Amino acid sequence: MSVSNAPEKAGDHLMPMITIGMLFFIFGFITWLNGPLITFVKLAFNLDDTGAFLVPMAFYLSYFFLALPSSAILRFTGMKKGMALGFLVMAIGAAMFGEFTTRRIYSGTLTGLFTIGAGLSLLQTASNPYISILGPIEGAARRIAFMGIANKFAGFLAPFIFGALVLRGLDDFDARVKSAPTKQARETLLDAFAAQVHLPYMAMAGLLVVMAIFIVRSPLPDLRPDTANAGATESVSNKGIFGHRHLWLGIVCLFLYVGVEVMAGDAIGVYGDSFKLPLDSTRLFTSYTLFAMLAGYVVGVGLTPHYVSQQNYLMLSALLGAVITIGAYLTKGYLSVTFVASLGFANAMMWPAIFPLAIRGLGRHTQTGSALLIMAIAGGALMPYGFALLKQQVDFQLAFAAICVPAYLYIFYYGWNGYRVAGNA
Repeated sequence: MSVSNAPEKAGDHLMPMITIGMLFFIFGFITWLNGPLITFVKLAFNLDDTGAFLVPMAFYLSYFFLALPSSAILRFTGMKKGMALGFLVMAIGAAMFGEFTTRRIYSGTLTGLFTIGAGLSLLQTASNPYISILGPIEGAARRIAFMGIANKFAGFLAPFIFGALVLRGLDDFDARVKSAPTKQARETLLDAFAAQVHLPYMAMAGLLVVMAIFIVRSPLPDLRPDTANAGATESVSNKGIFGHRHLWLGIVCLFLYVGVEVMAGDAIGVYGDSFKLPLDSTRLFTSYTLFAMLAGYVVGVGLTPHYVSQQNYLMLSALLGAVITIGAYLTKGYLSVTFVASLGFANAMMWPAIFPLAIRGLGRHTQTGSALLIMAIAGGALMPYGFALLKQQVDFQLAFAAICVPAYLYIFYYGWNGYRVAGNA
């Protein structure tokens, strides 16, 4: 297989960035469906909060179990074919989700989500280091931020599109289900409600197959992480994977970051529902968080790395996240929800900063290090589920703050000191 190093001219980056941007748009759309899906499954399967939060649990745990196998697959297929394979796996998962949800088999629904996550794990394990090494590592946050704009714009659209197709008139529907005269009448209503996802998800499966074919036939170059990510820190890359302190601290950092990102994006509907706000309003709260993230990306792209370094911007973002979380705790109702949505702005530039800082100088360990970082996406499974459990014991606002504030403080530490590569800081 013929591979190449990162393109050397700025113009050579354009088409690969557009192509990878398309990838980020598609898996952003699918990822950020989890927020409205939590509301959907609560109604369709008659679940409590802990049962509904198995949606992000199943989705994000797939990254933990499959990121390292994905790294091994990518060594065999190369990044380009690996991305295409990821789309095919996602297509299978989307078809499974549509079929099992229509039949109201919740274990099958979760299996479909896990399979979609498996395909995304392969895509993320390939695309994140790919965009990081496409040019100088010092500018990786800016390139990833451009990808983030595509990702979060798709996430902003997802709740509106899913809501228009599936979640229309939730308050009225919920009232009809509760007032159904018999169990059979209630089940008939729920069956019809669940079946609304079948056609959209089958169409999604078809689109994902088309994208797999497109990637295989595209002129996307196949980069070699081991040579493109050595540079000034090449001597450090001679260590084993366990010798890179900044990588392991970065794994913890990314785990906590994804956790707070999902708390702000997916758990915001349940957060608003805990104030007894209308379902027709709470189903759109994820979009507000994603809109704030879009604004954060635009600001971040303008400031990094020319005016503010990746690590300094990460520290500022973490402090802002902690302050906003405290604001959410001290307020009520729609104002408190607005604070939670505003966390999107603080969270926007965290992934673009953490990922390249954590893989900096890994050289031949870049793919393994990237896979370990992708495993940390499991924070999106465990931290929101921990919130669902903790809010049964204490006030839900206190539960939210108790999880998020310490996470932001650790992220601040990583931007201050934890990112430093031994011998090169």
